[in-house]
Amino acid sequence: MADSLARIRREIIACRACPRLVAWREEAAAHPPRRFSGQAYWAKPVPGFGDSAARLLVVGLAPAAHGGNRTGRIFTGDSSGDFLFAALHRAGYANQARSVTRDDGLVLTGAYVVAAARCAPPDNKPTPAEFARCRPYLDREIAALPGLRVVLALGAHAFRASLDALAANGAPRPRPLPKFAHGAEAQMGRFVLLASYHVSQQNTFTGKLTPAMLDRVLRRARNSTVLPAYQPP
Repeated sequence: MADSLARIRREIIACRACPRLVAWREEAAAHPPRRFSGQAYWAKPVPGFGDSAARLLVVGLAPAAHGGNRTGRIFTGDSSGDFLFAALHRAGYANQARSVTRDDGLVLTGAYVVAAARCAPPDNKPTPAEFARCRPYLDREIAALPGLRVVLALGAHAFRASLDALAANGAPRPRPLPKFAHGAEAQMGRFVLLASYHVSQQNTFTGKLTPAMLDRVLRRARNSTVLPAYQPP
């Protein structure tokens, strides 16, 4: 039976493969900052979210300890998500510009959003082994999105994970291998891999990543996803 996003989602939520991350996500939930005191935390791996007919896949790094780890939806309830979903709204992929809770009415059209690591990590830094244990989920999500044409990686870690996951789905690796840079682009068979700086406060508060910069990358993504369906040579 063909893999499905619903099955992948169930497996992600039940995953306890990385003891360090299990302990950290549960520790964060048990000791929230004062502004979230009394809230019930998700405190499990955070699955992907969006349109099963997506032509654009956005890949982030990992859920925030008091963002996705709290709300149960990727990029929801933190400033990184505010920046990203505002941009997706401007680009026509989201029906609203903010994502506060997983039942706030946000709907994505033509886009699906995931993270390269599905659990909140200490210091926002998954280890190479943790990335490797999580990456098969990304491989399977790409395979379960039949209309997918563009992958937008947010940050260098997501860029490397996306490159490997596309190759695992039969996409030829470019030669020479592309290096991560904001606005980098690589054609991989029927897929286009795009890169942007991550939408973290470290980048957005300092001006390293501006709304206009992300808008330009999303316009490139939109232009690529409206091309005719890929026909193999």
